[in-house]
Amino acid sequence: MRRTICLLLTTMILSCGLAACGSKDLPDEPYEAVSYNLYPAPEDAYVGDTMPFVTEDGTLELYYLYDTDHNGQGYHPFYKYTTKDLCSYEDHGKVLDFGLMSDPDPALGTGSVMQDRDGLYHLFYTGHNDTGNGGKGKECVMHATSTDRENWTKVPEDTFFSPEHYSKDDFRDPEVFWVDEEQCYWMLIAAREDVKGGVVARYTSTDLKNWEFQGPIYEPHAQYMLECPDLFQMGDTWYLTYSWDCVTYYAMSDSMYGPFKAPDDNVLDGSGFVFYAAKTAELNGVRYLCGWLGRPGWITDAGAYLWAGNVLNHQLLRREDGTLGVREPGTFSNYFTKEKPFRAVKKDGKVRIKDSSITLSAEEGSAALADMGTRPPTMMLECDVTLDPDGRAGFAFGGSQEDESYTALCLDAGRGLLHYEGFEIADLAADEPIISTRFDFSGSEVHHVKLVCENEIVILYIDDTKALSSRIMHSVDGAHIAVFADGCGASFSDIRMKLPE
Repeated sequence: MRRTICLLLTTMILSCGLAACGSKDLPDEPYEAVSYNLYPAPEDAYVGDTMPFVTEDGTLELYYLYDTDHNGQGYHPFYKYTTKDLCSYEDHGKVLDFGLMSDPDPALGTGSVMQDRDGLYHLFYTGHNDTGNGGKGKECVMHATSTDRENWTKVPEDTFFSPEHYSKDDFRDPEVFWVDEEQCYWMLIAAREDVKGGVVARYTSTDLKNWEFQGPIYEPHAQYMLECPDLFQMGDTWYLTYSWDCVTYYAMSDSMYGPFKAPDDNVLDGSGFVFYAAKTAELNGVRYLCGWLGRPGWITDAGAYLWAGNVLNHQLLRREDGTLGVREPGTFSNYFTKEKPFRAVKKDGKVRIKDSSITLSAEEGSAALADMGTRPPTMMLECDVTLDPDGRAGFAFGGSQEDESYTALCLDAGRGLLHYEGFEIADLAADEPIISTRFDFSGSEVHHVKLVCENEIVILYIDDTKALSSRIMHSVDGAHIAVFADGCGASFSDIRMKLPE
């Protein structure tokens, strides 16, 4: 009898070890939302277009358009965050206010901060007035200066409007920097030419007061506008980022003068305001792409985002072929330092769990799923993923006692997409993706994936190439995190979850 009990206990222990837990369900764990340390937003307001500036002491300053749900006649003053590590931010509040209705800037628009060769700081920005400024146009470029980057003085006499044959109402987002080769300053502006459509126009100046129009530096004849242009160099390639269609794009050139050409896939994150109006900054030798993740739309988890939301920064990488890739900021490794023990149980279909790896197999029309327990409020998950050439697999959220359904963050090899729009796994094959980004799964059999989560914000990175940013309300308030395969085979190996200390 005693020997039989020992054998039974041994069998139970072995079974639990193979599956990381022997029960059918993992219990719900307590859940409490955290502060937005990685992706900040002001209280009861939102982060619009960001304007990054790096100080001499290695601080990233993010000026941004302050947006609310109750903007008045004047709106979008400039506020500022600062950070040294992209893991915590200091809120400096308002640094530049909008003007009166009789001024060109009752609404402020995007611009840039820079320091001249004598040490004075300059803020060039967009003035917007729907009355049209007496026929001059709704938009113009304006100028302010500062000695401490906290107190800014506007210089109204330096205001200028669009040149001949350019839209008077679409002339915005100045980006200003010094060019050694020409011993002058350049200003890039999002403009709209009468025939060419949206272009990035170039101006030059030697004194930051008088600007000479030099014509377009980029004219793709593709979009209505090319908002928030930014020019930078990585390696021997020049890159021009810009935004429209609720998406941030980029183009490439061997020269800062162009011609610039967009690669076949010139999008680094998803569509639909999940990452918009991004400009770049180099901090401690690393270049970051600084933008925002839109706030939730009227229906949550439906692929609908509105303008402005939370700060969102990606780390930029130059790939072997010269194209760009993105990953999570490398500084996050100093933030997520506490290992969370791996646990998983089979929920549906054919599932094999061994050590910290999960293998799933599902016939067409069915799914396999393994649950890993309550998703922590903030975490970074890292693993290697292998899936069938035309398969659909990924991460699922739900499965708690309150809500047993799971919605799917999908790696969709058949469509060549990453996407999330609140679909349950059973609906993935029938419904067309809404919020997505292209990804070529044929380049490798194994893909390295990271998920960074902070409250409802979930950012997926894959192969240091692409990101898909989402707000997944179905992943919070005690929801579980799982992995799934939909009508295919997939494996998730060396799964590691890390939390902040």
